[in-house]
Amino acid sequence: MLDGFSVIASSAWMYPALEVVHLLGVALLVGSLVVLELRVWGAGRALELAALARLALPVSLAGFGLVVLAGLALFSAHPGEMLANRAFLIKMGLVMAAGLNAAAFHARGGLRKADRVARAQTLLSLGLWLGVMICGRWIAYV
Repeated sequence: MLDGFSVIASSAWMYPALEVVHLLGVALLVGSLVVLELRVWGAGRALELAALARLALPVSLAGFGLVVLAGLALFSAHPGEMLANRAFLIKMGLVMAAGLNAAAFHARGGLRKADRVARAQTLLSLGLWLGVMICGRWIAYV
């Protein structure tokens, strides 16, 4: 009898379907962050930053939730291969760094201040998430 993890690994459609859900999560997460971070940098000044954040942050969190759920399922299909994959390990480190950066941004009131430090943190955020996406693509090739 196959367990759930074996079903994912052996199914002709389940693994690709989970990859689509994972990518949808990335699009929601990073897309909404880019819009919010551009506003912190001064773009779209007609939009109130707090109001935009009330829309963008829940979308980002929902995207992150999809990424985590689909990512765990994808990981479960090949845990040994993933843990031996340098691109995967770097990706996980970058995700952790992005989370710590986001926590620091919100802990210091970055949305309220929108100062030089907040702009630096948003730039770091974009760089970290770009690195996550690059490493995610490299997983298949290393």
